Amino acid sequence: MKYQRLQERLSYKFTNMNLLMRALTHRSYSMQHNERLEFLGDSILNFSVASLLFTLLQHQDEGDLSRIRSSLVNQSTLAELAIQLELPDLLLLGEGELKSGGFRRPSILADAMEAIFGAIYLDNGIEQAQQVIEKLYRPLLKDVDFSTLGKDAKTLLQEMLQARRLPLPQYTVLATTGAAHDQQFEVECSVPDLNLSASATGGSRRAAEQSAAKIVINQLKQVSPNKKSIVKAKQRVVTQLTLPVAVEQEIK
Repeated sequence: MKYQRLQERLSYKFTNMNLLMRALTHRSYSMQHNERLEFLGDSILNFSVASLLFTLLQHQDEGDLSRIRSSLVNQSTLAELAIQLELPDLLLLGEGELKSGGFRRPSILADAMEAIFGAIYLDNGIEQAQQVIEKLYRPLLKDVDFSTLGKDAKTLLQEMLQARRLPLPQYTVLATTGAAHDQQFEVECSVPDLNLSASATGGSRRAAEQSAAKIVINQLKQVSPNKKSIVKAKQRVVTQLTLPVAVEQEIK
């Protein structure tokens, strides 16, 4: 039943269920693991997203398209997609990985997503794999600001502060709620030198950081480059996904 729900979310039904099981199997669980499928799926993912961007962004040059693609096919975005599909509950992990929380590790989740793409290709060809990938990515593309060439909110905020010769923003986890596989993180982003701060909640720490950073960017645009703000604005938003995002990534 749980594999049936996954296939419904993917809008794809496997003919060979062994391929799906292989895609969900980590090397710590069995010698018949998903690494070869991951290798295959990585190439299929890059091709599919490149094809999608080539069609949608007809006026962007090769360099811009490459940077945007990189922001979409990275580990963090794949891990977020895996969480949306509830892969943490389906992964086959060895005892050691289970005890160490491997089902939450971004690298394991991202690898499993790529392996699934590889499995779909072997099960039913490249066109079907592309359809699944496009279905998963099209909703994400609606939230991407292509004018920033794939740069996420945290990167943009950092660049804006560096241009003003100000210290980097500070990110603080205010609260963590929910079960281990379905946690919500509340994070504050602050720029002490300008008395700016904002808090946001997301399905991962990185998602919350990105949303909080986006709020602070909007605040920063209203501050004169030569003056310090005297208003400390606090806002709170809830988000499930802001591209590009990461899970349990170290704060710089």
